Amino acid sequence: MASKKHHLDTLRTVSLFSGCNNKELEKVAKASDEIRMTAGTLIVDQGQTGREAFVVLDGEIEIKRNNRKVATLGPGAVVGELSLLDHGPRTATAVCATDCTLLVIDQRRFIGVIDSVPAISHKLLASLAARIRDLDRQYFG
Repeated sequence: MASKKHHLDTLRTVSLFSGCNNKELEKVAKASDEIRMTAGTLIVDQGQTGREAFVVLDGEIEIKRNNRKVATLGPGAVVGELSLLDHGPRTATAVCATDCTLLVIDQRRFIGVIDSVPAISHKLLASLAARIRDLDRQYFG
């Protein structure tokens, strides 16, 4: 099992949480659970309803959209983060390319963190806005 420090160090590198301070990251870490998955394990399935996000602590995850590989993600990457905000369908499939150690952040517990530390929501909104702007620049110049 990874240490609390490793969890915090990894969460600190996740773009979604980049604006959070140590106290806020500790709350997110406490609201998550560490799990291990073997290579080939399905993490999320495109089109299915999501209720949690996964942060990669160790290992690699392959991302497929419409059965086409679009990325390989490693430590510090997050999968399924939109499910922390809504119950919409997963936008891609994620499978462990190697044995992986992940932090699972359940939506219900995450909402509890936001309710207890409302300032986190402002930081998440800023992070999401930055990502939308990046995507806009990529596609529209």
